[in-house]
Amino acid sequence: MAFVAQWPALDRAAGDLEGQVYRVMRDRILQGQMPPGQRLPSTRWLAVSIGVARSTVVNAYERLKAEGYLQSTTGAATRVAAFATPPLQGQAAPTTLSPVPAIEMGAGGLFEPGVPDVAAFPHAAWARCLGARGRSLRVHDLGYGAHSGIRELREAILEHISATRGVIARPEQILIVPSTGAAIDLLARVLLRPDRPKGTVAWIEEPGYGTAQALLRMAGADLVPVPCDQAGINVAKAAGPTPRLIYVTPSHQYPTGVTMSLPRRLALLEFARANGSVVLEDDYDSEFQYASRPIAALQGIDRGEVVAYLGTFSKTLAPGLRIAYAVVPSRLVSETAAAQRLRGAVVPIHIQAALADFIREGRFRAHLRHMNAVYAERMAAAVSALRRHCGDQLTIGEGTGGLQLAAWFRDAGADDRAVVRRINAQGFALRPMSALHLGPPRPGLLFGIARMAPEAADAAAAKIAKLIRLPEVTA
Repeated sequence: MAFVAQWPALDRAAGDLEGQVYRVMRDRILQGQMPPGQRLPSTRWLAVSIGVARSTVVNAYERLKAEGYLQSTTGAATRVAAFATPPLQGQAAPTTLSPVPAIEMGAGGLFEPGVPDVAAFPHAAWARCLGARGRSLRVHDLGYGAHSGIRELREAILEHISATRGVIARPEQILIVPSTGAAIDLLARVLLRPDRPKGTVAWIEEPGYGTAQALLRMAGADLVPVPCDQAGINVAKAAGPTPRLIYVTPSHQYPTGVTMSLPRRLALLEFARANGSVVLEDDYDSEFQYASRPIAALQGIDRGEVVAYLGTFSKTLAPGLRIAYAVVPSRLVSETAAAQRLRGAVVPIHIQAALADFIREGRFRAHLRHMNAVYAERMAAAVSALRRHCGDQLTIGEGTGGLQLAAWFRDAGADDRAVVRRINAQGFALRPMSALHLGPPRPGLLFGIARMAPEAADAAAAKIAKLIRLPEVTA
């Protein structure tokens, strides 16, 4: 059958046969080789034809359905989904790189967003890696040459995000930085120039990440809020000049928690390609998904090299490690690396070397599996408790991933800032949703679930419900 006539040989030694089947089909769909409406063969037939277990094909189909590439109904065949955006062209061949030249609320309260549970940090495993590397650093790693990161860590990170997030890059494209904020600041200052086309215009999701808003402003950006709905950012509704930079959190939007749909992803990539814009994809807590496996990164389906992918270990391990990374388009590597060296945004070598070992020994993946189960339980408990006690006042988000949970006031006229002040005075650390809007706000509350023990969620939600209902005291 033509469907498998040109199926590439599976690399059985590499493992992850499900991922290989998924990527072959995804790429065929994106390249137009499988047009919208095409009927797919049964999972049993395809499994026999390419020599894999049926469960391998079933899981690959489910991934493609979850990401919007396929659609099916009960009793009907699975077919390729219809997209509003034309299929993208083939992946550009790797280019030769140019030589690289030598805020918000206080911490400590219940339901605090943006912080992981550092009490669960794998101290013993990390100490072994750190101690071993501290005693055996090589001479050539101790000089000035590795200001953008040692190759071992770049390769370890790339191996991880290629397998788990679908990122396509080379080690040279990865810059090791102290934080995602440092990466945003670095890229913004490289890209936003008054003397260049589109100058200092930056689009950002509405509502959006307050720290990103502040950093872009400090870099001289003229911010244009672009509305987000249940399908993510909608570039068709942007009102403003064409941007040089577009900041998005597509896998788990901050703060709403929605996942950008495939049509929106393709539309964003096509817009950026056609207009010479660079997309900053902040993938800060996408490792944590509770209802399904993580959605592949936007960067992995970028065929025009318009996406700079940002990741961090602050949410997955601990903020105190001060390690994040940026995967930048090839054409920006030289300029971005030079700017990084000038700004001194570097990470100590012994920390980098220890993290490379921590990843390659499988310790990082094991920690992620453990914490995903822990956070899933905490998220479920928080959602259940808040819906039970606050459901008459708030519309609670689904809580399918990440470390924060969005809730919106049913009363559109509610003063969420006043409510947050009242709640936080009683030992909480919530954030008002209105503070995350650049335009007219929609009132709501942002909860963090990482440090909320499941057994404590009910009492905390009950207390919050009482505080929400208290009348506002005026002078």
